[in-house]
This record gives sequence, structure tokens and C-alpha cells, in this order.
Amino acid sequence: MANTSSRTLRLLSLLQARRYWPGPLLAERLEVSPRTLRRDVERLRELGYPVDANPGVDGGYALAPGASLPPLVVDDDEAMALAIAVQSHLDDQAALRALTKIVQVMPRRLRARLTAVRSATTTATTSATTSATTSTTTATPIDHEILTTLALACRDSERVRLRYRAIDGKRTRREVEPYQLVPFGRRWYLVAYDLDRHDWRTFRIDRIAAAEGAGTPYGPRPLPYDDVAEYVRANVLGGSQQGPYAVEVVVAAPAETVSAHFGRWAEVQVVTPTSCRVLLETDSLDGPLFSLGALGTDFHVVGPPELAAAVRDWAARFARSSNVAD
Repeated sequence: MANTSSRTLRLLSLLQARRYWPGPLLAERLEVSPRTLRRDVERLRELGYPVDANPGVDGGYALAPGASLPPLVVDDDEAMALAIAVQSHLDDQAALRALTKIVQVMPRRLRARLTAVRSATTTATTSATTSATTSTTTATPIDHEILTTLALACRDSERVRLRYRAIDGKRTRREVEPYQLVPFGRRWYLVAYDLDRHDWRTFRIDRIAAAEGAGTPYGPRPLPYDDVAEYVRANVLGGSQQGPYAVEVVVAAPAETVSAHFGRWAEVQVVTPTSCRVLLETDSLDGPLFSLGALGTDFHVVGPPELAAAVRDWAARFARSSNVAD
């Protein structure tokens, strides 16, 4: 089920598109219960939208005829969250229409921010195969101020200083030349030229702790790829044998214990009171192997195959080491 703000926007859109909606049909379109629908209608009324209701089993809802509708009243974070959520699916024509409506009812200051995000974004469409691969990835919240800063830097060709947390938890400061924002799966990525590494890099935006413009413009730089969305897709899904890897491991320990051990760089899901699932992305398998070994409990590797092979290799080497003569 969508969150309350996005669902309210969807309800308003449906009421504007049709003169009258039977209650059961409207609830079905929104994928909510009749009780939730009544609460959402009440929220629209509180925001100033006149909604008429016909009671009874066959009752329904309609916007009052001839009413002048006020702009959608949401705070800045809610407005940007709605727009960014829709922006992630611009290959869908319905999403494109919804985004157009969102922009129209936004205050001018937010329209400028969203316009920058739109102009700097290339959406990587997700096939059925990649949908299955990314469906286990939990959507991670992103800082809208950081996203806006990056979008403006892409638009204005201005260098940006980042405080970034790598996959292994290490925190670094980077200066980059931002090129494009790419939503893929349930996450957003920044494609940029890393001035410290002297190479192109893909940064997960939810791992960027801070971003500020350096005030230094940069000129065009030749790209090593033809399609920025495909470049991100290849990096995220592990298009090369060097990584990144999508690690999935079932650990025989309570989720609270494992979560405290791995910290923020892994997602830990409860399986049973005494076991959990660990999900993470990494460019190197050494970090997860070390952490799993240091955890001191049994675990089962679900994927990738390279991790299972590395576990067997480590196990064989440790076994040989234990046979050293006294």
C-alpha cells in the first residue's frame, strides 16, 4: 500500500478524472479498505477539497461541482518525496502524467528544485529479470537537500564535495564532477567523475552524508560509455566479475545481535527469533567474509556463488593451518 501522502494525491487525481466514483470501485483502484478510503476522503476535506459522499452500500464520492480547488497542501519534504517517487518510474506514462500534476500544484521554490532533479535524471528501466534481483533490496530514504544539491551541480556543471560512506563502512571525502542522477531498482545513484580516483564512479546517494558545491565549474569530459543508465545497471547488478556483489546470507543468530555486528552497511531481516537474513552490496567479498567469520556463529550462503566458493577456500586454508605440527 502506498503511503498516506501519495495515496491522497492518487485519490485526488481519480476524483478529478471522473464525475462520480462508487465507493467499492474507488477503494479497489486505490487498493485500500473502505474504512481507509473514508479517512483519506476526510484528509482531502481537511486540506480544503470539497468532496461529496453518498452514504450506503452503493454510495460513492465526487468532487463538489463548480468548486475552486486549492493547491495540494503538503510540507516540503512530503512534496519532494512524492515527486521523487514518481520520478523513479518515468518510463510509465501514468507516472509522467502524475508528475506533471504534482509540479503544477507545487510552490514555486519546490518547482525549481524538482525541475533541476528532472533535468538531471535518467531512469534505468527494470526488466522482469532485474526486478526479481532487486526486489529483495529495501528502499532506503535519501536526503532531498542532498539530491537537490547534486541535481543543481549536474545542471550547472559545478564540482561537488561529498562526505561518503563506502560499502565497508569507511567514510571518505571526495570531490567529484557530477554528471547524472539515475534511479534504479529502489535506490538512487550519482554518476560522476571522481577527481581523487581519476576515474568515473557510481555513488549510492543514500550513502552520501553531505554534499556541497565547490564553486568550481568544469568542462565537458568524454564518457567511457554510451548509455548512463546501462552503465549504472551493469555496476549495480555486477556486470563484471570484479563486483559489485549482491550478498545474501542466513545467519544462525538473533537479528539484533547480527545488526549490531554489521552496523549500517548491511540490511538484517528477521527469519526466526534465533536466525536472520543478511543482505548487502559490496565490491569485494573479503569484508563480508571477515565479518561473518568474526561473528562466531553458523551461517548459510544463499548467494552469490562467488561468496560460497570463497567460504570453501577460506575453510580449506584454515583447516590446513590447524594441522601444523606442535
